[in-house]
Amino acid sequence: MIRFLIISPVIHKKDNKGIAAYTPYVREMNIWLKYVDHVRVIAPLSEKAPDPLETYYQHDSLSFCSVPAINFTRVGYLLYSLFVLPLVMLRIIRGMIWANHIHLRCPSNMGLLGVIAQIFFPHKIKTVKYANNWDPDSSQAATYRFQQHLLRNSLLTRKASVLVYGDWKEKSPNIVPFFTASYPRSKALPVDIRRIGPGKKEPLNLIFVGTLTGNKRPLECIKVLQILKDRGYLVKLDMFGDGAQRPMLEAYIAEYGLGNEVKLWGRQSPDTVESFFMKAHFLVFLSYSEGWPKVVAESMWWGCMPLTTDVSCVSQMLGGGARGVIVEPDASKVADVIEQFVSAPDTYTKACQAAMDWSRQYNLEHFEEEIVKLIEV
Repeated sequence: MIRFLIISPVIHKKDNKGIAAYTPYVREMNIWLKYVDHVRVIAPLSEKAPDPLETYYQHDSLSFCSVPAINFTRVGYLLYSLFVLPLVMLRIIRGMIWANHIHLRCPSNMGLLGVIAQIFFPHKIKTVKYANNWDPDSSQAATYRFQQHLLRNSLLTRKASVLVYGDWKEKSPNIVPFFTASYPRSKALPVDIRRIGPGKKEPLNLIFVGTLTGNKRPLECIKVLQILKDRGYLVKLDMFGDGAQRPMLEAYIAEYGLGNEVKLWGRQSPDTVESFFMKAHFLVFLSYSEGWPKVVAESMWWGCMPLTTDVSCVSQMLGGGARGVIVEPDASKVADVIEQFVSAPDTYTKACQAAMDWSRQYNLEHFEEEIVKLIEV
């Protein structure tokens, strides 16, 4: 009998239908939960009701233990977090005593506490989802580095499988190169690669999917379109997501008269985004930091070429340039890359087909098969 404990930083919500949270996270956890008998979730709880873009856990024997949200990086929350820390640790330890499989979501403040607490439970099975950049050469917060150090250490972290995005040639037996998935095999539908060039008469469709925050550089994406338009191309950009920079982006679009070319769609359903992926030529994704960027894999699934910054395992996903292009976060240089493909449509088609073939290996069925192996350790 598997008693499965989840320690998560994700803000949860509750109503008469059950416990809900951020959809991609819960959908993934529901796959894990198919194979366990009892579940306990320790996480922060919001008083707000679940919104339509959040999803409910699916399990007949699930209990939820709420803890205060903690934050050690913001001065205003530091004293409060230190005050509630004993309560949070007590509930984590009680949960670990109850469980025979401990599942941590890292890197996070909750994950950090979980990583420390699990040291005292060396004989219990653990899985750790490290949903961020594991690249040892990347710039990382000190708390992230500390979590990585503990997770690598097979003396302090025992009987653990630490799932990291990409293969970094780690020597620690704890570290397991892993992936994530968005689509089932049934969605591997035939897709015609979009026609491109040669010349400037064929329309170009760009897409951006992500939060409208500085981390994702959405303004730079708009500038890519602006440069291509100024060079005489018929180009459109569809942007999906919301965030603090939306008013600034709307003002920029209005100031430079880009309203006919740039559309801010806000948060939309996955089906809606898929329909635009099927029409887009390029995903412009200039993120500062990532783990396994689902949006890159999703664009590849639909034959849309990703142009992305060199973060986390993206270069591995793109096969060294065979399935997409690593670009600098400079609008002019990104526009230059697009122009190069316009002048070489056969190269573009070949790369998009390779991207689609690669991405469709990482479907939900394959993901579930690998998860079962971890639960049955």
